[in-house]
Amino acid sequence: MKVERIGVIGAGQMGSGIAHVCALAGYDVLVEDLNPEALSKSLGLIAKNLQRQIGRDLITEADAKGALSRIRTTANMDDLKDRDLVIEAATENEQIKRKIFQDLCPRINRNTMIASNTSSISITRLAASTDRPERFIGLHFMNPVPMMQLVEVIRGIATEEETFEAALDLVKRVGKTAANAEDFPAFIVNRILLPMINEAIYTLYEGVGNVEAIDTAMKLGANHPMGPLQLADFIGLDTCLSVMQVLYEGLADSKYRPCPLLVKYVEAGWLGKKTGRGFYDYRGEHPVPTR
Repeated sequence: MKVERIGVIGAGQMGSGIAHVCALAGYDVLVEDLNPEALSKSLGLIAKNLQRQIGRDLITEADAKGALSRIRTTANMDDLKDRDLVIEAATENEQIKRKIFQDLCPRINRNTMIASNTSSISITRLAASTDRPERFIGLHFMNPVPMMQLVEVIRGIATEEETFEAALDLVKRVGKTAANAEDFPAFIVNRILLPMINEAIYTLYEGVGNVEAIDTAMKLGANHPMGPLQLADFIGLDTCLSVMQVLYEGLADSKYRPCPLLVKYVEAGWLGKKTGRGFYDYRGEHPVPTR
C-alpha cells in the first residue's frame, strides 16, 4: 500500500501542522476545508512555521520552498478523489467526524486509506461509520505537530495489518516516532495527561492555589516545561472538556468527571489562547491569570 498523495481535512492548527510535516517529507498534500479564510490562514501558518525551522537551522530555504510547492488547498471535498490517504483533523466532536467520513467515502477511491487525528474517540466506532473499516486507522499527532516527536498509532478492531504498516511507514517518513496504542478512550497520552490537567483545574476550583501558584508549582516542583493550566489554554479548553467527557462516558469512573470550572469556562467561550482568554488573558502584551 504505497502512499504518495495525502489529503488533510481541516485547516486548523492540527491540520496545518500535519500538512506541514507531510509536505516537508516529500508527500503531495491537499488541504480541504469548507472555509476559504481558514485555508488562507493555514498556508500563512505553515509558511511562518517553516521560517521558524529555518531560523533554528532545522531545515534549509530550499526545503521550505519545496514543502510549500507540494501543498495545495481546496474547499471542495470532490478534489480528494485521487488521494492515497486522507487524514481527518477536524474538531474533537464525534458527530462532526462521522458526518465528514460519510461525505468523504463516496468521493474517494475504494482503496484509499482514511486516518483520524482524534485525540480520544474510539477508532473502531469511527471506522464503523465508513465503508472501509479495514482501511481506517488512528494517527494522533501531537500539538504543535512540526515540533512534537510522537504520533500515537491506533488500530480499530477491523484495521488490517497492511493499513497499520502503511501508517507506520508514514510516521517514520515524516521523522516522527510511533507509539502503538490500543483502542481505549483517550489512548495513552491523553489518558494520562488530561486527568492531570483536570485535577489542576479542581485544585484551582477548590481554592488550593491560584492559577500562577499551580503552574509555578508544577513547573518548578515537577520540572514540567509548562504549567498544567497554561497547557490547557494551549490545547484548548473545549478540547480538554471533550476528552474528559470521552473518558468519563467511556470508562464510567468518577475520577474522570470534568471539573465544573472547566465546564464554566467553556460555556463562557473562554477556550484558551485561540479565543484570547482561558485560565490566562492573552489580549494584552503579556498573559495575565484570570483567577
